[in-house]
Amino acid sequence: MSPRIEVRHLHAVVVLAEELNFTRAADRLRITQSALSRQITEVEKEHRFRLFTRDNRRVVRVELTDAGRVFVEEARSSLLHIERAVHLARTAHDGANNLLAIGHSHEADQTWVSDLLAVRLPLYPKLAIRLMSQFSIELVRSVLAGELNLALVTAPPEDSQIEAAPFVLTPLYAALPDGHAAAQKERLALQDLGKDEWILFARRVHPVVHDAIMDAARREGIAPKRAHDIITPQEAIHLVSEHVGVAILTKPMALGWRADGVVVKPLSDESLCFNTCVIMRKDDDSRLANEFARSFLRRYAPQRRPPTPIESAPSTRVVSMKKAIGPPRR
Repeated sequence: MSPRIEVRHLHAVVVLAEELNFTRAADRLRITQSALSRQITEVEKEHRFRLFTRDNRRVVRVELTDAGRVFVEEARSSLLHIERAVHLARTAHDGANNLLAIGHSHEADQTWVSDLLAVRLPLYPKLAIRLMSQFSIELVRSVLAGELNLALVTAPPEDSQIEAAPFVLTPLYAALPDGHAAAQKERLALQDLGKDEWILFARRVHPVVHDAIMDAARREGIAPKRAHDIITPQEAIHLVSEHVGVAILTKPMALGWRADGVVVKPLSDESLCFNTCVIMRKDDDSRLANEFARSFLRRYAPQRRPPTPIESAPSTRVVSMKKAIGPPRR
């Protein structure tokens, strides 16, 4: 990173990329729009490329350029590493005797995150939780690298070194303009969207889900006119509101972001319903990590019952809990 690009610049770029609106981004950052514009311009001038294109009709509205998309992805990662360093240092300073680093993907339902934070382990009264948000493929890499103890991932890719325990089923939803011919249907088939341009998460963001959508389209004989790649749900909903096309998103993302003139409907194709899992390394024998995972997974068990010997054994891996809790919940 150039010495002239400061953390505040990275934060400004990431927030503006999430909001795509100078007014809302400046409000989140608690600075003026002119100060935000100046920070963005400083980054663009320093590196001689445009991060955003401005709407000439409404100057507060912006879109990410191709260079901007790449920059935002790396800037977000840099901010997470900085935040992690501060958190670890603060944890050490405060004297916490245990720390778990837990990741979740950007589309994670906030209920899942709340349930993570609600876990209490009597043997670890000073347990500190460090949360990190990354793309699904990054979460898998971080778990394998030992940077994360656990992660919540929708449709994790198969990996022989990863143990995955499903706890909920996550369907896909379509976001479409309220004037769309299929907007009044309760559930949508891909054929209902066959004549539209599709707005999808870039494959590097969610490779399993992206490939499943395209495979389902091929089975139905659908060739989308154009697939717009995006990295945030805000971008997707904004593009739908501008009548660029229809977006296909995971349930938490689709229902978590709304805009005037946009309706959200579930897809009927059962092949587009994915397990969201707790993942960890297969060789992770940490008693703390395994007990935490089992405690979290029990919250999603179909019914409460006394723990079995498998559940209570401290060295049991997550897969044992997966067998104990039954099918994932919808």
